[in-house]
Parts: sequence; C-alpha cells; structure tokens
Amino acid sequence: MTVGFTAKTLEQIKLFASLPQTPISLKKMTQFGRVPSPGTLIRASQFMRDELQIRLAHRVVELENLPHGLSEMNSVKKVKQWYTQSFHDLISFPHPSVSRVPADFVLQNNTELNGNEGQEYYDPLKTTALIPQSVLEYNQNFSKLLEKIKNRHDPVVSTIAQGVVDIKNVWKKSKKFSSTQQLPLEIQSFLDRFYMSRIGIRMLIGQHVAISKASFDHNSVPENYVGIICTKTPLMQVVQDAAENAKFICNDYYGLWGGPEVKFIGKENITQDFCYVPSHLHHMVFELLKNSLRAVVERYGIDCEDFPDIKIVFAEGKEDITIKISDEGGGIPRSGLPLIWSYMYTTAENPLLEEDFSKNDFKAPLAG
Repeated sequence: MTVGFTAKTLEQIKLFASLPQTPISLKKMTQFGRVPSPGTLIRASQFMRDELQIRLAHRVVELENLPHGLSEMNSVKKVKQWYTQSFHDLISFPHPSVSRVPADFVLQNNTELNGNEGQEYYDPLKTTALIPQSVLEYNQNFSKLLEKIKNRHDPVVSTIAQGVVDIKNVWKKSKKFSSTQQLPLEIQSFLDRFYMSRIGIRMLIGQHVAISKASFDHNSVPENYVGIICTKTPLMQVVQDAAENAKFICNDYYGLWGGPEVKFIGKENITQDFCYVPSHLHHMVFELLKNSLRAVVERYGIDCEDFPDIKIVFAEGKEDITIKISDEGGGIPRSGLPLIWSYMYTTAENPLLEEDFSKNDFKAPLAG
C-alpha cells in the first residue's frame, strides 16, 4: 500500500472507498447564487469535505490495483501519493464543532457509515442571526485547503500519461504487446474512469473555491457567474479566444509570421446563450485547434506562404449547439482509425515528457 502514511489513514481510505459517490448536477451548483451566505457555504464545505474524501479514496484504491504492471510505474506511484496526501489533509481538517462553530451550522451526518446519503450539496441555512467569526474562519481555511489540493493535482494528467508511456516501453522490451496494439481494455477503461473522476473532482473544487471567494468578496463576482459556471455563456467569445490562443502558440512554436487562419462559419446564426463552464469549453476548443494547426503546418511545411484555413462551423438546433472543427492537415490513415480513441495513439513524433512539462505545452502528451 502507499508508503509514508499511518495504518489508520490507509484503513480510512479503504473504508471511504466502499462508500458511494454522490452526483452533483450543474443546476444544483448554481442554486447558491452569485454571493452565497457564509451559513450556507459552511454546510456546503462540510458536504465537500466528506464527498472529496470518498472520491479520492476510490481513486487511491484503484491506482493501487491496476493491471499489467501499471501500478508499479513510478509516475503512477507519484500520483497515488498525491491522492493519498490530499485524502489525509481532508480527513485531518477539523470538524466544525472543534472549530467553535455553533451547532446550528453543523451538518448532522455520519459519513463513515453512509457517505453523503440523504445530504445535499446545496443546503441553505435559514437564519437572520449574526454570523459568528468562527464560521467565516472555517470557510476561509477550507477554501485555502482546497486550493492547495487543486495545485498539488495540477500535473496529474501529464504524470499519468508518462506512466502509460513508461509501461509501453516495458512492454516493448518484454515483447508483451506490439507497439501498434491498442491498450489493454482494462487499462483503457481505467483511464476513462480516472480522467472522468478527475474532471468531477476539479469541477467541485474549482466551483467551491469560486463561490467561497464570492462570499468573502462580493465585488469579485462577474455578471452572470455562479462560481466558475456562467449562466449565459458567450459561445462566440469563448471560441474566438481559444482560437487566438492556439494560433499564438502555433506561430510561436514553429517561428511563423503568419500561420494558418481560423475561419468561423455560421456564427451569425448563434442566438442562444447557455449555462456552461466557459473554461471547459475554451480548453476543448483550444486542444482541438492546437492539433489542427500542428497537422496543417506539418503537412504544408513552415515555408508555406498560403496555408489553407481551419474552419469552425456552428449549427444551432432546437435543443443543442454543435461546433465542428475541420482542417486540411491530411487526416488519419485508415490503419490508424481503430486506434484513435486509445490513450496510446498520437500523431506527434515523440510523446515523452520533460521534468518541467507544462500542461499548456504545444506538444501535449498522447495528443491525437
């Protein structure tokens, strides 16, 4: 099991890993409003403390028991240490009753028996009484802890990716799998679950930190935002910003004065704003455009004076909005089609990571 932690912590991880995770919808997150009250926030903090322990414990146990030797890779062990440390930090964080928080502000729930069953993330406290200083301090301290955990986990994607690259090299030497073979289904499924879980954990942390800051400083809240969620997401602005960012990185990386242009089609027909997380949309569009820009530049060469445009097509339906990104970068060979959803597939020439790898590096690991 994970080294450097007490037997009690490891037993607690096993216990919390047996508890069910509680789904939290975007709608539930927006119920706090732009500026949540400290009383409502402290109840959400208690829910979050318990929920994150459960989610982190599930991941620690899974990281400990991966098939085909993946758990033995140093990069995977490092990630497991981070998750265990974060679990330890949360379970060591004092209960509100220890922090002189009045009983009215404390959730009555025994997490170690049933998780967050029967509890809600949004559980407004209806009181007109003066909020004690102990409540404000608890909220601030918990928010600081979440920021610390979020920063600790920033390199998780690249570190797990390095673990996959490392196990691939081990397989090559042992000739266990061919270099062109897809990842074993068990590992592919694990990576799907792990990355989906990470998105959920970071969404919860990011949202809670943001609404905490809004509660501390009422003037810091942008219009139409509840935490990191925008109730009227400006689709075109987000996509255009992502395109400009991707073009800048492409031109800088290849030393271009005028790289491929991005052309927007159908943008004038988009009339609806919608509830979403703009940073998530920006990241998805940015990563796809980054791949398109690289493919076009490498197909036509850096000396090309007239790169074909990359097209972003918008189509608004009755229930959804579709964004299509197309390029003339040569596509994917037919032989590669069965592999495109594998985490081992890449069209970049070398997916190895450096020690100081940046999550915004142009040549992202395992990028398609």
